[in-house]
Amino acid sequence: MLKTKICDLLNIEYPIIQGGMAWVSTAELAVAVSNAGGLGIIAAGNAPAEFIRNEIRKAKEITQKPFGVNLMFLSPFIDEVVKTVLEERVPVITTGAGNPGKYISSFKERGMKIIPVIPSVSLARRLERQGVDALIAEGTESGGHIGELTTMVLVPQVVDAVDIPVIAAGGIADGRGLVAALALGAEGVQIGTRFVCASECTVHSAWKEAFLKAKDRNTVVTGRPTGHPVRVLKNKLSKEFERLEDARAPIEEYEKLGEGRLKEAAINGDIDFGSVMAGQIVGMVNEILPAREIIERIMTDAEKVMNRLSDI
Repeated sequence: MLKTKICDLLNIEYPIIQGGMAWVSTAELAVAVSNAGGLGIIAAGNAPAEFIRNEIRKAKEITQKPFGVNLMFLSPFIDEVVKTVLEERVPVITTGAGNPGKYISSFKERGMKIIPVIPSVSLARRLERQGVDALIAEGTESGGHIGELTTMVLVPQVVDAVDIPVIAAGGIADGRGLVAALALGAEGVQIGTRFVCASECTVHSAWKEAFLKAKDRNTVVTGRPTGHPVRVLKNKLSKEFERLEDARAPIEEYEKLGEGRLKEAAINGDIDFGSVMAGQIVGMVNEILPAREIIERIMTDAEKVMNRLSDI
């Protein structure tokens, strides 16, 4: 069995964390991943605090395994959501789109593990000094909000820069990706796009079908001028973002165009004018499987790869 420091830190069986994807990573998916031996994550996104509280309590009712909540610091409800996860004593907190610094001591006082998603070495060093438990080094191959560096480039530099465990994210969908991440010095992986096509994922079926049809070059990065670029499947909405970029439109027009589009895709199934966030590995997603089978296949394939490498 492949066990790493991250397994001991989070009390999980396998070094696999499910990515926190807004309106996609609900309690149902998080519980399925946690029950299968990974760490499931409920995504807060821009949802209000009571919605997140209900998801947390739903998860608590159907699993005794550890799970986490992903906080998105661009949310207008972030202070209320932080208060909620503190009150509910969620075991693990992952964070994105901002610095969790001012909340870290509150999380630590309650025995909660704090694992920020980071795009750079400088932020990794700063957060280590602030006392986080581990880091998720996320490459630009990821779906959703992205940085500039690739996973292959970012992960080893972060590993060399800090003394806490590093989890690799971006462009990972199978056992080969897990072994590659371990070779780069990571202690585990975060996987998002592959888990969208878990049977327990409650995202609209049209989103899943779009993933199953996608090829290797079907994603595009939108919104770079805003400072918050997002990787999505190419569709009519992404073409509108490209039009704004060509026209050098003001930031307000980007914000107006993007408002509510993620929820439209995830909940209502609008894959033409919805924001269908997807990583570059979406072309490797070719079937819908239970989360347990996805994880078991990843681990089995990883062991096969490691055995093959040991014979070279």
